[in-house]
Amino acid sequence: MRSYPVNSPEAAARIVALTMLADGHLSQNEFDVLHRGGGSATLGLEPDRLHDVLLALCEDLLHGAGLEWSQACKVDPHALSSLMAEIDEPGLRQRVLALCLQVAEADQHVSEGESLLLTQAVEQWGLQAHMFIERDAVPHERPRLHAG
Repeated sequence: MRSYPVNSPEAAARIVALTMLADGHLSQNEFDVLHRGGGSATLGLEPDRLHDVLLALCEDLLHGAGLEWSQACKVDPHALSSLMAEIDEPGLRQRVLALCLQVAEADQHVSEGESLLLTQAVEQWGLQAHMFIERDAVPHERPRLHAG
């Protein structure tokens, strides 16, 4: 797996791209959410650069999985920890997590792979306190995910 400079836009974009792939496929809804929400700008990337990072990630994952896509989307916890260690600035961590949450929720379903990736990010980055906020005065609704 290639490495990027710590806290670089590419390192941050790769975590978001991992979230896009965590359920085993790419979804147009995920791209749309990132585009509408200014995901590239949030990461400090030109819009086309996010696609470049995603393509490089796919190449790296396929190389490591022996060209079996079903296994390629699964990153072992140690490798994932190393990739997440490339982001150590607290504000950037919060922005990346917020984008990952938007991507994971884009199809109205958080898959097991997405959940594992989000949990790893929250735990490794120490963002547990930023994850939940209560809905305004509506006690019967479940808390919504929140980062930031």
